[in-house]
Amino acid sequence: MTSEGPYDVRVGRFDDLDARTAYLLWQLREAVFVVEQACPYPELDGRDLEPGTRHVWAVEDRRPIGYLRVLEEDGHARIGRVLVARPHRGRGIAARLMAEALEIVGSRPSRLDAQSYLARWYTRFGYLQDGPEFVEDGIPHVPMRRP
Repeated sequence: MTSEGPYDVRVGRFDDLDARTAYLLWQLREAVFVVEQACPYPELDGRDLEPGTRHVWAVEDRRPIGYLRVLEEDGHARIGRVLVARPHRGRGIAARLMAEALEIVGSRPSRLDAQSYLARWYTRFGYLQDGPEFVEDGIPHVPMRRP
């Protein structure tokens, strides 16, 4: 666990999560991706359970306020589900979560699919566009890689 500001950043595998934490993380993901962004899709996709998956989240006052996950895929890592709860945006939480994710990834190549309006933000972490824009769940995305 790392501390920075009034929140803590935590990292764990699925088996490291207690029931309350898992519930609150999935609730946060649903609130942002399914409700706020109006994307009705199967948010619980089974990948959270994989042994190589790392959950990275920011917690303040015992509640998660930001999240991302790092997956293992065919010789590279994949960062996804990057989010910060609306009342906590603009505090640098997503950048702190990305820094933690890149510690996990290390020197391995990694990929992510950025919502198009955030693609430039991801370049600060060394990501480059790696293909044409595409639409997923009604939202334009850009595939990105970090060598």
